[in-house]
Amino acid sequence: MLLEELIEAFRVLPGVGRKSAQRMAYHVLERGREGGKRLAAVLAEAVERIGHCAQCRDFSEDELCPVCASSSRDRQQLCVVETPADRLAIETATGFRGLYFVLQGRLSPLDGVGPRELGLETLGTRLAAGEVTEMIIATSATVEGEATAHYLAQMARQHGVRPSRLAQGLPLGGELEYVDRGTLSHAFGSRAEMP
Repeated sequence: MLLEELIEAFRVLPGVGRKSAQRMAYHVLERGREGGKRLAAVLAEAVERIGHCAQCRDFSEDELCPVCASSSRDRQQLCVVETPADRLAIETATGFRGLYFVLQGRLSPLDGVGPRELGLETLGTRLAAGEVTEMIIATSATVEGEATAHYLAQMARQHGVRPSRLAQGLPLGGELEYVDRGTLSHAFGSRAEMP
């Protein structure tokens, strides 16, 4: 039945259970048919056209995202984040003017996520080029985030790059995209070099 398929389609979104998906489907059919058509068209186009930046792995419609393509960014500072949402949080909450590298996850051997899945070979190539002098590690304060941070710090040192880590203010076990702007801005401004 088409209605059931629509409800199940909404369930692919994070945090959307059966009841929420049902409410969304009914809303689109009862009151938002034009919005639903627009959503379907934009979603189809986004899935088709949005890929990853060749340099930082963030979402981009072009080979290079606007941040990597900008000539006004500080190419000596590279901030490594887990997700595009984390990059956006840092970009909007701080005055950071460097570049980014988006891991699209964090090391988790039990889930089959290793250095290759995070694009660390690409990151290593960037570090080896000699342009980056500081790598700011902005992974979450979770067990996997901390393991990823230590791996990244070792990688940076191997290439003669100074690793630093976001400092106080981030709750242990917290996710960056859910931290308020003031806390994130403070933590970013008071980052410290990793031991």
